[in-house]
Amino acid sequence: MIDSLLIANRGEIARRIIRTCRKLGVRTVAVYSDADAHAPHVREADAAVRLGPAPARESYLKMDAVLEAARRTGASAVHPGYGFLSENAAFAEAVIAAGLTWVGPPPAAIRAMGLKDAAKRLMAEAGVPVTPGYLGEDQSPERLAREAAAIGYPVLIKAVAGGGGKGMRRVDEAAAFADALAGAQREAASSFGDERVLIEKYVSRPRHIEVQVFADSHGQTVHLFERDCSLQRRHQKVIEEAPAPGMDAATRAAVAAAAIKAAQAVAYEGAGTVEFIADASEGLRADRIWFMEMNTRLQVEHPVTERITGLDLVEWQLRVASGEPLPLRQDDIAIDGWAMEARLYAEDPARGFLPSTGRLEVFGVPEGGARVDSAVEEGGEVTPFYDPMIAKVIVHAPDRASAAAKLAQACAEVRVWPVRTNAGFLVRCLREPAFVAGEVDTGFIPARQDALTAPPGLSQARLSALAAAVSAPPPFRESGPLNAPELTGFRANGRPAREVALWVDGQLRLAEAQGGEPARAPAGPPPWRVFEGGEVYEVALDPPVAAGLAGGASNGQLTAPMPGRIVSVAVKAGDAVRKGQAVVALEAMKMEHALSAPFDGVAAEVPVAVGQQVSEGALLARIAPAAAQA
Repeated sequence: MIDSLLIANRGEIARRIIRTCRKLGVRTVAVYSDADAHAPHVREADAAVRLGPAPARESYLKMDAVLEAARRTGASAVHPGYGFLSENAAFAEAVIAAGLTWVGPPPAAIRAMGLKDAAKRLMAEAGVPVTPGYLGEDQSPERLAREAAAIGYPVLIKAVAGGGGKGMRRVDEAAAFADALAGAQREAASSFGDERVLIEKYVSRPRHIEVQVFADSHGQTVHLFERDCSLQRRHQKVIEEAPAPGMDAATRAAVAAAAIKAAQAVAYEGAGTVEFIADASEGLRADRIWFMEMNTRLQVEHPVTERITGLDLVEWQLRVASGEPLPLRQDDIAIDGWAMEARLYAEDPARGFLPSTGRLEVFGVPEGGARVDSAVEEGGEVTPFYDPMIAKVIVHAPDRASAAAKLAQACAEVRVWPVRTNAGFLVRCLREPAFVAGEVDTGFIPARQDALTAPPGLSQARLSALAAAVSAPPPFRESGPLNAPELTGFRANGRPAREVALWVDGQLRLAEAQGGEPARAPAGPPPWRVFEGGEVYEVALDPPVAAGLAGGASNGQLTAPMPGRIVSVAVKAGDAVRKGQAVVALEAMKMEHALSAPFDGVAAEVPVAVGQQVSEGALLARIAPAAAQA
């Protein structure tokens, strides 16, 4: 067994690996950037080494610095986690060349599966079914547009070297192809240093099915069943589950066999995930499931597989990397119950899912009944330098309906402030009747986005309890935190109700304050924060002071929602613009965010340029009404 492991990653996956190492008695070495100097994974490891400044390209992506950290600390092995250098064949080769154990597949397997076009050709040769598309070397916009037309719209543009939804665009008509291609290429170049793309037929009702495989150096390959990762937003997974709803035994056997065949075709070793796209228009059928790609690493969603199999996949990785055979044979692995995982992102669904950064004054996650793999702690900082996922919430139950209800309740208990999260959005997804019924596909969220992103507002019951608390006579009021259980201590058959005016997120709400035994009043002066259903609301006794229009898009000023780098400027001063037209694109937290014109007019100012770093609130462009410019 490996005796000392350097973890070339950060956040929740680094902490996850440390937990298993601690159980096995393996010494751990963490690495960190300046932004992560006080991060939990740094404190929890046995040793830690600084790599460099906050940007990943100057720290976590510096291969030489990672290898030097291993040398200095006497680590005998390197685990790459996921993301960063995890699927970099050159890094794997460098680790092995340095005399260290690489906790991952052979570099040749990484390279074979690293480019989507080459991988699909290889899979087709191995007899694995693949989706129709264009995988050619000619990357001219004209050729790509012709191929898209030949395949038939809608199509998907996908980065050849991509993953995680980066460099991916759906295109529904020829008129939109050029802009979508440019955006996909730009994002691919930024994320992977390779702007090449492939074109793929877009399946009308797609489901994302993936199979966890494991192989050792003794010729044994097994699968650990499938996961369904169809609930996605902008090709980023949001909720994952295992097993896949609607998967019968015959289809499972066929897909699992294809996954094993794919792994064996590249002489795979270690943990890997073979991803398939399924046409679910007629349910899951073996003849309507095609290979998409193989992720040559541990997946973010591996905990759901752990929960239904009872296995520790990180332990399996370490044992395989140490030369041991797989701990179990295929017949010894079985499905037990149902597991679901929700990704908690630092983002604001009500503002178009804009990432949210800042200090976590409050960070409360469910403590019982759910497994929480978190990247942060209360008092820590969410920075703009890395992926916005701050935690994963995982549950296990006897059946799917129970798992969905359990996960919804766990997400409803999330309490985070002032950083915004998608917890309430997750609750609404999990309680949506179609999801509960198992009617999922990758279009689930886009089809319901307005309903899923709109907070329902503070409930009337909570308002009444709060009204009772704040209007109770002073001798009976107690100061305490404003939490759900503490605001329900009033009697409906008490003294006559009193109507209280409360301002919730700036909107007037009238509530009847019931008499009798008073609820606990909120601590401190208003406004107060109230957590309910994964959302947070600000409650005040007085109307808000008008803030005017300064700094908002409604007056034509487009400002940076967070620190980032300008990756596209579509207009120049003096150009006419249409409402909704993309003006500037900003890259932050590994995603590209387009800012659009709020109305028809003229670009009066465009004070930024491609490549420029901007701070939060910086003016990116000012759009003036056409009449005002004339």
